[in-house]
Amino acid sequence: MTDTLYDRDFYAWANEQAALLRAGKLERADIANIAEEIESMGRSEKRELVNRLTVLLLHLLKWQFQPGLRGNSWRLSIEEQRYRLADHMDDNPSLRSKLDDAIRDAYRLALVEAERETGLARATFPPACPYSFEKAMDSDFWPE
Repeated sequence: MTDTLYDRDFYAWANEQAALLRAGKLERADIANIAEEIESMGRSEKRELVNRLTVLLLHLLKWQFQPGLRGNSWRLSIEEQRYRLADHMDDNPSLRSKLDDAIRDAYRLALVEAERETGLARATFPPACPYSFEKAMDSDFWPE
C-alpha cells in the first residue's frame, strides 16, 4: 500500500488539492479522494440535521411530558435549535428532500434520550414523532 499525502497529512493534502484545482491542474489532482471527501461532507450535513432535530425533538418531548419541570433552559434550548436548524436548512436547501428520514432517525434518538433524561417509560411517549417539521420549527408552537 502506498503511503500518500492523503494518508499522512490530510490538512496538507486538502490545501494541495485546492491549489491544484484553482490552478486548473486537474490531471495532477487526486480526483478519487476529492470525490470521496465531497460525498463525506454531504453526509456530515445530513448528520448535522439529524443531530439538531434530535435535540429539538427531545426538548419538545420534555416540554410536553414534564410540564412541571418547564424552565428557561428548555425554552432557550428549543429556540436555539430552531434557529440553528433554520440556518442549516437555509445553507442546505436540498436537505428538505431528506426531512422524513431525518425526523424518523432523530425521533428514534430523541426517544432514547427522553427516557434517559426524564426517567419516564418509553411507552409514555408516542411511538412515532408527533410533530411535523413545520410544527416543530414554529416559534409559536409549545406542546401541551
